[in-house]
Amino acid sequence: MKGLSKESATSHEVGEEGEAQRIDNYLTRLLKGVPKSHVYRILRSGEVRVNSRRVGPEHRLKAGDRVRVPPIRVAHRSETAAGRMPAAPRTPVAPRFAGRILFEDDALLVIDKPAGVAVHGGSGVSSGVIEQLRHERPQARFLELVHRLDRDTSGVLVLAKKRSALTDLHRQLREGAARKLYLALTKGRWTGPARTVAAPLHKYVLPSGERRVRVHDEGQTARTIFRAKRLWSGYSLVEAELKTGRTHQIRVHLAHVGHPIAGDDKYGDFDLNKSLAREGLKRMFLHACQLTVRHPVSGEAVTFEAPLPAELATFVDRLNAADAPTL
Repeated sequence: MKGLSKESATSHEVGEEGEAQRIDNYLTRLLKGVPKSHVYRILRSGEVRVNSRRVGPEHRLKAGDRVRVPPIRVAHRSETAAGRMPAAPRTPVAPRFAGRILFEDDALLVIDKPAGVAVHGGSGVSSGVIEQLRHERPQARFLELVHRLDRDTSGVLVLAKKRSALTDLHRQLREGAARKLYLALTKGRWTGPARTVAAPLHKYVLPSGERRVRVHDEGQTARTIFRAKRLWSGYSLVEAELKTGRTHQIRVHLAHVGHPIAGDDKYGDFDLNKSLAREGLKRMFLHACQLTVRHPVSGEAVTFEAPLPAELATFVDRLNAADAPTL
C-alpha cells in the first residue's frame, strides 16, 4: 500500500490537553510515525504556524491556538520498497530507565538521569529520555517533562503523568516554590562558605550553530546561591541552589566567578579537562542531587534525591586520598 500523503496543509485547534505543551512535543504526538528530526525541520523552516505566526520548538501552546501543519508524507509500516517484503515487526526495546526510577505514582515519574543522555530529541539527537519512556510505556495517555537537565548533567529529573500535575509543577518552578540543588566540582579553592551570584545571562549561537550562553547586561535575570561543601588545595565541591532556571546557568555563573566546573567542555578550563580525563574524570562534574516541590495532588512537600554517580564519587575519593579535604 502506498504511503499516506496529505496534499495540503491542515489546521488543528489545541484542546485543553494541549495547554502549556511544547509545540515540538505536540507535533510528535500528532504526527505519529514522523521522525522527530523531521518535526524539527518543519519548525525551523517556518512551515508550522501557530495563530499564523512562526514559532520555535520551545513555544508553549494555549488551549484554542490554531496550529497549521504542512503536508506530510508518512509511510505505512506495510509499505514495500523496490519489491522487498515488509520488514519483520521490531522487537520491543528493553526498558532503559527501569532501574533508575526514584519515585512514581499516578501523577509523577521521577528518575535519576544518567550523564550523556539528552532529555529530548532534536539538535542532532534522535531520541532522548522522554521519547524512550513513551516508547516503553505505550499505554501512557500523558507523559511530559516537567523541567530539563543538560545532556551531560546527571540526577533528579521529574516527569508529569497528568496535565494538571504538569501545570501545577510549572507554576511552582515559575514562582520559585521549588528548591533545586546541584553538586559541582570546580577549579580552584572556594573562598567563604556561601556566595550569591546574580549575573544576567544572554543566549547566542556560534557560527557552527551551537548554542552558548554568556553573562551580559542585557540578558535575562539569573541568580544562583553557591555553598562550599568540601575544599581541597586545587578544587572545591560546591552546592548550587538555582533561584532562576536559565539555560546553562550554573555552568556560566561558576565560570564567570573564576571557578569553572571540572570537565565542562563548553565553559570550562580545556587544558585542565584533558588532565582530569587522564586521571579518570571523563565527564562534567555536575549532578542534580535534590529537588523539593509540593506534590501536585496532595499538596505535601516531597523531596527527591539522587546519590552521586559512581564515577563522580570515585573521583572525590581520589581527591580525598591525595589531599585531605577541609569543611
